[in-house]
Amino acid sequence: MFAIPGIVLLLVQGYLRPQEFFVQLQSVPFLYLFFALALFGLAVDLKLRHTQLVASPLLPWALAFVGWALVTIGIRLPSNIQPSATELAIPLTYFFLLSQGVQSFRALATVAATLLVIGLCLSAIGVHQGTAPFGCFKLNPEARDASGVWDGRSCANDLECQAGDAEPDADYLCERVGLFGTSSVASGRVRYRGALQDPNELALTLGVGLPFAFAFFERKRSGARLFLLAGSLLLIGGCVFLTKSRGGQLVFLTVLAVYFARRYGARGLLIGALFAAPLILLSGGRSDADASSRERIEMMHAALDLLRWYPGRGVGFGQILEYNPLTAHNSYALAGAELGFPGLFLFTALIYLSFKIVTTILHRYAGDRDAAVARTWALALLASLAGMSIGIFFLSFCYHFVFWFYIAMVGALYQATRAHDPKLDVRMERRDYVRLAIIDVAIVAVLWVYTTIKLAS
Repeated sequence: MFAIPGIVLLLVQGYLRPQEFFVQLQSVPFLYLFFALALFGLAVDLKLRHTQLVASPLLPWALAFVGWALVTIGIRLPSNIQPSATELAIPLTYFFLLSQGVQSFRALATVAATLLVIGLCLSAIGVHQGTAPFGCFKLNPEARDASGVWDGRSCANDLECQAGDAEPDADYLCERVGLFGTSSVASGRVRYRGALQDPNELALTLGVGLPFAFAFFERKRSGARLFLLAGSLLLIGGCVFLTKSRGGQLVFLTVLAVYFARRYGARGLLIGALFAAPLILLSGGRSDADASSRERIEMMHAALDLLRWYPGRGVGFGQILEYNPLTAHNSYALAGAELGFPGLFLFTALIYLSFKIVTTILHRYAGDRDAAVARTWALALLASLAGMSIGIFFLSFCYHFVFWFYIAMVGALYQATRAHDPKLDVRMERRDYVRLAIIDVAIVAVLWVYTTIKLAS
């Protein structure tokens, strides 16, 4: 339990990144401090035997994926091994601390509550931003996210910002003025900062966190928790709508469909459709939607070309931009392009085994009242994984910390369940290898055919 404070602080730092808007905090190495705190807490837990250093089934696959990524960059560009190892060590450490440091249902609930609260905070900031007036932002040419500083002027379009009191050599955009120095992008699309600066990534992140609100209500059906669930649906759904992310809306709908269908059967699908209807009916089109879709298809097809040319090792971790102007916009295509078929197999194995763990827990303890807590969290993570698997079809998320957090949550669920049932054993079997190989070939084939047809039309 001593590892939990450090893990919670790592989650807050990873998602909210307070140093992004509090300048005085930028010199403080929060990431390394919180890593150290979590590792120290884990060491204390091991010493006091609150935690056992027993690897979850996902740990070998996570190590293999990162190891193979380093092999590919070592072959392609040996000078980049050290910076690549540092970059990959961050999500891997996140995964290790969360999947190994959380070994009880109480600790799992604490982490889930943290993720839910963070999601609600991000949603509140997003809803405020999406309803705020437009203002002129002076762009920072060194910022990766095309962000800027609001100069205090209001505006209706970019041209107004270039006139009046504008600095002659500066570039301006007219965007919505959000809290904590945030601003919208692409004429009003809601976003956050740091790793969630992209509206699509913000929408996915919020959608996959929604099932935790259902889980807390399921654990204790009270008026307060029903209010939390209803508020979460409205706030997260509203923010996802304001991001104008089609992929994010699909994630949101997938989460609702899986959760309601699993919990309530056919009637649940109807309930989920009623919740989803406002999002579908009110979702307006984007002026750049066709161009964006075309660009994504082109980049996805280019990534598949790289996989075809370098099937064994790919072009190397982090090297896709050396061949294409943009990333693949599809995690499966990205894994294949950079890491070849072995990397794609290892990446999808993490997802496949995560699904196998949660479905095994649901089936193994079906009808067992004493295992209700395990089923509740398994159902929530099943919905999260379903949304994640759909969402990363439209995003390059292979190395994103949010993806690794949720894979780690499955590992934590496995550890917590196995503490009560040592006979629980979920592994990749021979038939799983065959199924996964077929799935990977099917994914590549379908994406290739789809992108080829779309580009020819």
